[in-house]
Amino acid sequence: MGYEFQVTVDSGKPHEQAKWWAEALGWIVEPTDSAFIEGLIAAGHARREDAVVFEGNLVWKIGAAIFDPDTPGTPRVLFQLVPEPKTVKNRLHFDIRVGDEREAIAQKLVDAGAAISHRGQVGPSTWITMTDPEGNEFCVS
Repeated sequence: MGYEFQVTVDSGKPHEQAKWWAEALGWIVEPTDSAFIEGLIAAGHARREDAVVFEGNLVWKIGAAIFDPDTPGTPRVLFQLVPEPKTVKNRLHFDIRVGDEREAIAQKLVDAGAAISHRGQVGPSTWITMTDPEGNEFCVS
């Protein structure tokens, strides 16, 4: 039997990254229960500095996750707060598979804050290598 997994992405601004990627993939950000967090803080089980306000909601500072609501069981993606900035090329990246909509989707992502690095093709496979707002590489194919 195989194991379940999630993909974790180190991030300087995890809530912003989660929101950006949820929009890019058509997924949603996992909801956070602000009252639950407040209760944990009030009971002394968490510290005020463990939480931040993001878009009017109290959320855990450490990160935010996204998931595909239409495909239960799909691995979630967690954006986890780290203190250091990205410094080298990713050894693992996302491929967003959109087929003939590749150019239109790439432009939509550029409009939302991504950048195009280069276009590639090998045989029938064509892709656009891009970077997200924090510089993480991904491909649109």
